[in-house]
This record gives sequence, structure tokens and C-alpha cells, in this order.
Amino acid sequence: MSSDRAGGVQSIERAFDLLERMADAGGEIGLSELSAGSGLPLPTIHRLVRTLVDCGYVRQQPNRRYALGPRLIRLGEGASRLLGTWARPYLAELVEATGETANMALLDGDEVVYVAQAPSRHSMRMFTEVGRRVLPHSAGVGKALLAQLPPTEVRSLLARTGMPAATVKTITDPDAFLTELDRIRTLGYAIDDNEQEVGVRCLAVTVPDSPTAAAISVSGPAGRLTDTATEKIVPVLQDTARRLSAALTAQGT
Repeated sequence: MSSDRAGGVQSIERAFDLLERMADAGGEIGLSELSAGSGLPLPTIHRLVRTLVDCGYVRQQPNRRYALGPRLIRLGEGASRLLGTWARPYLAELVEATGETANMALLDGDEVVYVAQAPSRHSMRMFTEVGRRVLPHSAGVGKALLAQLPPTEVRSLLARTGMPAATVKTITDPDAFLTELDRIRTLGYAIDDNEQEVGVRCLAVTVPDSPTAAAISVSGPAGRLTDTATEKIVPVLQDTARRLSAALTAQGT
């Protein structure tokens, strides 16, 4: 990683690079792997990692490998809330354009958590609230997010959650669900058709290049979110996701 940026502190840049490499490795990695991947000498790696351990951002496992530490959870929760704050103006535009409730959700472990919402002005609307957690196989945002993962990871997640039915229309068979994810990748958007809540349809897309896996959605009564409405709403939803992605990228530069 370059340290030539004006005002840059090389050790901080290197420390964050190591944290990102740990995350990319699934949360646990050895010092030799960090050294090989980063190109830094092993003594430098050891010194940086020990500092991160002392601060609680990294922990040493019994097998002497290193893993992301518990203090990162607090930072992640704060970042998730901030992501929701940045998304709200775009969700409000979605409500203005579609008339339906707009949400943003993240994949947090094996669950989907809603981090931002702009409610519809209609008296009949979806009542998902910020902070609510649902299993991803039964929600439009969850299906959109899982469609970005390799099938082996999806199968492992489904095995852990058990795929309980939220309604009679919830997909509860892993093979059928993986077929649904193939369809989502082809279409470019996900549909929750009465699968999380009876009488409610949801259209969802992922936010490209989001710093954490995120999706936005439009939800409302099935009687309003018809196939005809879907054809009009999906391009608006996709455009909003692209503009939100550009705004998040600009925030990170």
C-alpha cells in the first residue's frame, strides 16, 4: 500500500490493510499468509498485529492464528447506522417516484437487518421497521444479497438457518431456492411475493460496490405492486442503487 498520499500515516494504512486481508480470508489468518499477501516483512507484520491485539481489534486464536477482534463489532454497528443515514435521501426519492415504502438492509451474519426506511404515504403499507432482523431466504432484500454469494456459501447458510416458512409461499427447499437465485441473477432484481408477509410484495436490488453487502427495496401491498407496476419500478430501483453506490464511493475517497 502506498504511503505517498499527502498527510498519510504509513503504519495506519498498513494496519487497516491487514484488517481487510483478515476479513477477506474469512476472519482468520496466519502471520506468514499476511506477510506473503501484503509484501511486508514478518517482523513488521508481527509488530502491527500485536498492536491491533493490544487494542482489541485483533485476537490470537489457540492455534496461534489471528482473527478479527470484538472491538470491531462496535465500529461495524456504527458504520451500519451511518450507511443507513447516507441512504435515507435516496430512499425518500424512491418513495416519491413509486409511492411505496423503501428500505435498505444489510446481511449481518446469517440474518438480514433493516438499517434505513422511508415510509409510503399510503395508509396501507409494509410495516417493517429499522432494526428488524429476518432470515434472508424469505425476504426480497435477503434473496438479492444471497444471489451475490457462491452456491456453496448459500447452502451452508441455509443449513444453519433451517429455512423456516414465514408464509405458505416461502421457499423452503434449498435446491428450489438456488434455482430462484439463478433467476434473480438473470433478471437483475429479486421478488418477494407474499413470502415474508401475506399480502405484501417486495422488489429488491443490491447496491453495487457497497462497502458492506447492502440491498434496497420497494415494498407494498400485492394489489398495488402488480407485474405492470414492477416493470416501471425496477428500472427506478436499479438507477437509485447505482446513484447510491456512486455516493458511497465518493464518501470513501
